[in-house]
Amino acid sequence: MSTALLFSALVIASCGLVYELLAGTLASYLLGDSVTQFSTIIGAYLFAMGIGSWLSRHVREQLIESFVRIEILVGLVGGTSAAVLYLLFSEVSEFRVALYALVGLIGVLVGLEIPLLLRILQGRFELGELVARVFAADYVGALIASILFPLALVPRLGLIRTGLLFGIFNVAVAWLLLLRPVGVRNAGMHRTAAAGAMILLVIGFVLADDIQAFTEQSQYPGQAVFAKSTPYQRIVVTRQADDIRLFLNGNLQFSSRDEYRYHEALVHPALAEVAEPRRVLVLGGGDGLALREILKYSTVESITLVDLDPEVTSLFSRTRFLAALNGNSLQSPKVHVINADAFVWLQTDHGTYDAIVVDFPDPSNYSIGKLFSLTFYRRLSAALAPGGWAVIQSTSPFVAPKAFWCVEHTLQAAGLMTAAYHALVPSFGEWGFVLAGHGPFQPPVRIPAGLRFLTPETLRQMFSFPPDMSRVPTEVNRLDNQVLVRYFESEWGRYAVE
Repeated sequence: MSTALLFSALVIASCGLVYELLAGTLASYLLGDSVTQFSTIIGAYLFAMGIGSWLSRHVREQLIESFVRIEILVGLVGGTSAAVLYLLFSEVSEFRVALYALVGLIGVLVGLEIPLLLRILQGRFELGELVARVFAADYVGALIASILFPLALVPRLGLIRTGLLFGIFNVAVAWLLLLRPVGVRNAGMHRTAAAGAMILLVIGFVLADDIQAFTEQSQYPGQAVFAKSTPYQRIVVTRQADDIRLFLNGNLQFSSRDEYRYHEALVHPALAEVAEPRRVLVLGGGDGLALREILKYSTVESITLVDLDPEVTSLFSRTRFLAALNGNSLQSPKVHVINADAFVWLQTDHGTYDAIVVDFPDPSNYSIGKLFSLTFYRRLSAALAPGGWAVIQSTSPFVAPKAFWCVEHTLQAAGLMTAAYHALVPSFGEWGFVLAGHGPFQPPVRIPAGLRFLTPETLRQMFSFPPDMSRVPTEVNRLDNQVLVRYFESEWGRYAVE
């Protein structure tokens, strides 16, 4: 029994940490700003564990029986937490209240576990030996979970199935103790409860993909035709009539009905400004849609695309209807795909490029915000060949003017000359871009023929900003302040509330 209880400490520590990581990851997926979400989730979870530990003093009799009941409850509540939160996100107006209520409940239950376990084992070991063994098992369990969660569990199982698996582990601990039910009254009733919980969790585990599809069906327009969690993000592709949409972590990346407006505006002002672009670098843009526009320049000899997530580049190169959107650009012999962190890759690459297209997601969290930082733009400047131009997608100057102009001010602080412009993309509204180079920009008079949106006249008009999108003062976005992320969260958050 003592060995089983010590093994239980390792298992419950793994489960407890996984539930905490699940809540933080899911909150960052759905609410953005991963630093804030993880910080507040961890704080709330630890506080709730403290409450649970304090409440454990009121459990004075039938300690093993109480421990078994708690394991069943933790398994049910923690195991189903990811599925419940996904379901609640689209159904309740105050999602944060539900999120922290569930985190608090799991934390209280987890906080009860170790104090009860110590009291159950009291007398079987000397106090120092007891504390050492239990906490050693607890910390080893936490280490195992922290390694497996990002490297194996989320990429292979997804959030919902991971939660259910560790719920099964918690209930299995209860079953282990019920095999020799010493000190457990009504052992048959507890076995029935554990069996019911196990069956529910196993069914959920088997049907996790259907549960995920159901929750996403209510969040996204149309039918979800592809959905997968990777180590970096949640990818969802939807189809509604003739409209195909890509969502990353719940955020719309493009709609096939009007993406041509965005990508023509992103690519052609920079590429057309270069006399004969030959070497082009694309950072982000794993969907290949920017590549499609770049390949319209016959002088282009090579394009290097650096995108973090291999699942995205694979999806848009091998899925027929998605490859049709980008004109099979990812299969072009001119294109070389590198799946790497652009921040690190740009530091180690020593090549120069005639044009650089920067198509990262919006700076909604600090891991993306570093890609809009002064440090990154200095590396970008070094990668520009003489006479070369870079273009950066820079969020909406209408919804988030401080975030937009912060990008330009940061590029200027990196020693680059800039030209800001905007275009109307119906799926997003007014969207902004910033050109950056080592000399002044003059809107080109010649662009590729046959574009659906851009003409030389409309291109010139894009550089004019009305008063409600005019320049505002901002700080420079540095790695150690990430002010851009705070601008973005504040402005988009206010817009969403309104």
